[in-house]
Amino acid sequence: MAKLRKMLGAADSPYILSLMRLIETQSKTTIADWCVDYAKAHILEIYQKAYPQDERVPRVLAAYRQFRQGEDKVSAGIKVPELKKAVARANDAAKEADANPAAQAAARAVGQAAASIYTPTHSLGLAFYGAAAIAYDRVGLEEKPEVYDGIAAQECEKMEAALRAVAVEDEPNPAKINWYC
Repeated sequence: MAKLRKMLGAADSPYILSLMRLIETQSKTTIADWCVDYAKAHILEIYQKAYPQDERVPRVLAAYRQFRQGEDKVSAGIKVPELKKAVARANDAAKEADANPAAQAAARAVGQAAASIYTPTHSLGLAFYGAAAIAYDRVGLEEKPEVYDGIAAQECEKMEAALRAVAVEDEPNPAKINWYC
């Protein structure tokens, strides 16, 4: 078996560039809500299938929701330090899942999704790690790189479509993003 990449896609891929341009037009909350919703709907189950007893990865999504509730003054919520701790626990789960590349990438994608509220550039982590999780889960670990790259492109296009569906037209407060990639 060839060495698998932890992430799929590249910063200069047309589908990533298109996603980046759309992300730049949205607020931090729209970006993060989209990331978390997408991770919950399409990626979390990959981790949970492999590690059904481990609550660290699903809990980071719950922590994000608690944070947003407090931010929206719906309830007391939690503060950024608690959210960061939940993200760190999801990252720990990813490190421990080294024997399962699909689950490991899924845990990383979910953590990055939740972290995008305080660092919007983490939204690309959803794309890169999420694409890897989905590709490895869908076709296994023995395919040629072109197969994985094709799945990554398709998945990132689905992610962009999901963001377009919730995007705020003429967003008055788009996130200020320096991609550094």
